[in-house]
Amino acid sequence: MTPLAWLLGFVVLQRLAELALAQRNTRRLLARGGREVGAGHYPLFFLLHGSWLLAMALTVPWSTEPSWFLIAVFFALQGLRVWVVASLGPFWTTRIITLDDTPLVRRGPYRLLNHPNYWVVAGEIAVLPLAFGAWPIALVWSVLNALLLRHRVRVENAALAARDRSAAAMADPGRARGTTSITPRP
Repeated sequence: MTPLAWLLGFVVLQRLAELALAQRNTRRLLARGGREVGAGHYPLFFLLHGSWLLAMALTVPWSTEPSWFLIAVFFALQGLRVWVVASLGPFWTTRIITLDDTPLVRRGPYRLLNHPNYWVVAGEIAVLPLAFGAWPIALVWSVLNALLLRHRVRVENAALAARDRSAAAMADPGRARGTTSITPRP
């Protein structure tokens, strides 16, 4: 099996396992009173990720020898992905599900930056094709991903800001009223 076949197979299996975990967490969050926000753009992620993998499978020669340095970078990103998922635990999902009475997660990578999972995915979408010299795929799908994430982050931030304000109001109703600057982290 060639490195390209092995890596594409790995990514497909990883995404399928993540979807199963995400669906389980989504069901549990909704059962606890969570609500989904921004469901309309969700199918675009399937299209983006599926077409990214398909573009690599159809255009990169299967015998292409990869840059092992970039493969190492890709696997470092996988370590960051595990850290993100573990930090969110039962709150990790591929959808935007919010529980209004639950504090935002501020541990792991979420104490360092906003939306670390999106940074990891952006890195993957660029690095994996580049490892095989497929810079057009890296460029096109990185731009498409950035456009989609721009919308998603806006939607997610609005949902999280409302939740953060709600939690602040319950903690200190007088102080929360004047709050206008929030840096939400999922």
